[in-house]
Parts: sequence; structure tokens; C-alpha cells
Amino acid sequence: MAFDETQIGDQRGRVAVVTGANSGIGFETARALAEHGATVVMACRSVEKGEAALARVKERAPDADVTLMALDLASLASVAAFAEAVAARFERIDLLVNNAGVMMPKRRSETADGFELQLGTNHLGHFALTGALLPRVTKTPGARVVTVASLAHRMGRIDFDDLQRERRYKRMAAYGQSKLANLLFSQELGRRLAAAGADTVSAAAHPGYTATNLQNTVTTFKLANPIAGQSPARGALPTLYAAVAPDVASGDYYGPCGPFELRGRPGRARIAPQARDEAVAQRLWSVSEELTGVRFLSPP
Repeated sequence: MAFDETQIGDQRGRVAVVTGANSGIGFETARALAEHGATVVMACRSVEKGEAALARVKERAPDADVTLMALDLASLASVAAFAEAVAARFERIDLLVNNAGVMMPKRRSETADGFELQLGTNHLGHFALTGALLPRVTKTPGARVVTVASLAHRMGRIDFDDLQRERRYKRMAAYGQSKLANLLFSQELGRRLAAAGADTVSAAAHPGYTATNLQNTVTTFKLANPIAGQSPARGALPTLYAAVAPDVASGDYYGPCGPFELRGRPGRARIAPQARDEAVAQRLWSVSEELTGVRFLSPP
């Protein structure tokens, strides 16, 4: 699959919302879409960092139609306020990229709503955001929701008995759970959209081993980044493929096609068996509704 940014195509007329757009893969995704004509909402927790990122996009593409909006996925109040502001400003959303995340903090911490930080930010915040924006997404013909997962989903397990890791916190296990939740959500969202008769596509992607600020909490990764990590622009290609390629369908999952899916051009990625478990996906969806208070796309 020889895909690069030159094949993104004309994105004029499309509205894209990208979370975590101030750095790393999120920034490169937002930048590439903006450079190809999309109207891009850069959703960032830090307005200061977001302003610097927006200026970098404008340096590359002075005529880019880019808007910075504050979004803290670790706060359901922030998610609701952001979604309301986006819906008030845009009649359509062609692309929602659920990209933002946190990775392996050394100590267990919680979101504003009392969720374990990784699950709360990586999964529950995006679950609530997708539900809040879905009316705009589904009314837009051919819209897509792209959720950024990780190779770490393969080591993940959804522990419904200790979902918030209150009894036993291991940062790698908590991260793996949150990224497995991303992929379970993407798969279940696709099934529910199809059952509702929507033509919206729900796909997922992962960046392989990409050198970003996300790994700075893990010393080994931080040291290895300059040697082993591919650039954020390369790491964003699977996300961009899922966002724009004509052959993408719900349930698809993309990542680098090199050895062990760590580097290389985007291709089909391997989905671990636990991410295909529909019973777990349905239960996680129900639990996510209960925790966030956001309900959408009831099962048939």
C-alpha cells in the first residue's frame, strides 16, 4: 500500500476534528489535512501549546482554514462544552479523529470525574466526544470516525472487576487496557452505525513505533526514540490513510506494514483476538454509557 501525503487528495469542503492536535501524530494529521484544503478543528488541552501548533500550520500553509478549540478529554464537562461549541459552529463533520492520549504515567491518577487517567482520557473521553458529535457526523454523507489505537492493545485486557485499577495499578497494564478499549470501541461503533443504516465509517489506526512526546514518561522509550522511532509525519500516515483512502470500511485497522508493524508505509494491521470479542465490546459500551452518562446508537 504505497500511500504518502501526496495521495491525500483535495480535502476542500470537508470539516475535520482532530484531538490532541498540538503535537506528535495529532499535529501531523491536522497539518496534512489542512494543507490539502480541509477545514480543521485542532482540539487541544493546552491552549498555549495549541496556539504554537496552529502557528506552525500557518507557516506551512498560510491560507489553511484552521481553528483552535480547547478540549480536555480528562473532563466530561470540557468534552460537553467542546462538542456544543463545535456543533454551534459547523453544520457538518466529515472526519473525527480520536487521537489524543496519555501513556503510562508512573503513578495512578484520576480524571476530573474520578476515572483512571489512561482509561478516562484515551477511551471514556473519546467515547463521550463521539457520542456528542455523532448527530453532526452521521448527517454528513460519507463521514468517518478514526480512532487511534496502539500495538499495546495486544497486551490489553478489560478488567471489568477493577476497570479503574483501584486495587492494583500497573501502568503498562492500564495503558494496554485503554488501547484495547479504543479498538473494541471502534469495532462496536462500526457495527452499531451499520445497524442504524448510517453510511458513516468507523475505522482505526496505530502509528507503530513513532517518536513523540507521549513516550517521555518511560525512560527506555525516551532513550530509544532517536534511534528506533520513525518521525511523527510517518507515524501519522496510517491515520491519514484511514481518514481519506477510498477503500476504507468500518472495522478496518491500519498500521505500518514493516517488520512487527513498527515502521513503514501504512497497511492492514493485525487485530488481536480480544479486540474482536463482540460480547466484551458490547459490555464495555454499556459500562462506558453508565460512566459517562452519554448514550447513543442503542443496539438493534
